[in-house]
Amino acid sequence: MRKKILVVDDMKINLEMLAEILQDEYTVITAENGKQAVEMMEAHEKEIMVLLLDLILPVMDGFEVLKIMKERAWIEKIPVLIISSESSTQVEKRCFDYGVSDYIRKPFDNALVKMRVKNIVDLHLLRNKLEEKVEKQTQLLWQQAELLQKSNENIIDILGSVIEGRNMESGEHIKRIKGFTKILALQLMEDYPEYAMTMEKADMIAKASALHDIGKIAIPDGILLKPAKLTVDEYEYMKSHTTRGCEILNQIKGVWSEEYHSLSYEICRYHHERYDGKGYPDGLAEEAIPISAQLVSIADAYDALVNERVYKSAYSKEQAFHMIMTGECGTFSPRLLNCFQHAREQFEALVDKYIDAKMV
Repeated sequence: MRKKILVVDDMKINLEMLAEILQDEYTVITAENGKQAVEMMEAHEKEIMVLLLDLILPVMDGFEVLKIMKERAWIEKIPVLIISSESSTQVEKRCFDYGVSDYIRKPFDNALVKMRVKNIVDLHLLRNKLEEKVEKQTQLLWQQAELLQKSNENIIDILGSVIEGRNMESGEHIKRIKGFTKILALQLMEDYPEYAMTMEKADMIAKASALHDIGKIAIPDGILLKPAKLTVDEYEYMKSHTTRGCEILNQIKGVWSEEYHSLSYEICRYHHERYDGKGYPDGLAEEAIPISAQLVSIADAYDALVNERVYKSAYSKEQAFHMIMTGECGTFSPRLLNCFQHAREQFEALVDKYIDAKMV
């Protein structure tokens, strides 16, 4: 399709002369005043390659046309070549401030106009090609990001299923941990903006929480499934599931994104740390414990309380809430306890949801 050039001038002889110069290579459309020029651009916006614009025009002058083009973002899509008898530097500068591509003073040289138009058209076409290429590359990157995201989630789901089978857990345990973690992370985002929590990060932490106990794969059945209190030695061995889990995660580090690996590692290693420094494996205290692990720590503690285990019966939702708030299950961040208190109804609603699902 031939490229359209819009020529705007109130002198018919100039219109005819410019049309004659350009018509061999372009489809030339014309306007005799600024108002007509704007109407032409409304009708042919996507087809016009260059606008040749005089400044001194009836009805609406060239500067008014440029103002409208700037307001409607046409100046970014339609390059403008000013052809005017105005010779002052101030006028020329004002035109370039609006974003015009070039400026030629009247009387004009035919060959010069033709050359300048060709240069502008070539640059415009090149820019369009580059923009199309960038858009295609961007779409490709988004597609790759989506595939990577699915890959990350698939890895987590697969490993989570292995953990459930090894730990003799129902398939709902990991779903509940994810749910509780997400609720608490979103409450943290609302209550304490200084943590810079976002919807995206809350979602990633919730998904990564599925791997908090991956190290239990390496714990012998006699310890992992023992229906009685563990001995001191057995408990020490059980505690090693945090560091053993990190070893497993490091072995698969190259097959998923660094961000997912980092969050999963933090959660796996530090979800049994305690705010007072009396947790394990590293005895971290307060804000030295990654916030991802702190969130999962409360979610895991609450889930363990409200559900039956091989070594205990389930506590009521009210008992579980008060046990966490009073420190019977370890010391947690005062800020996260505040978030937990604010999100209590959501936690309890999630518990009811899974109870109702079991009864169906």
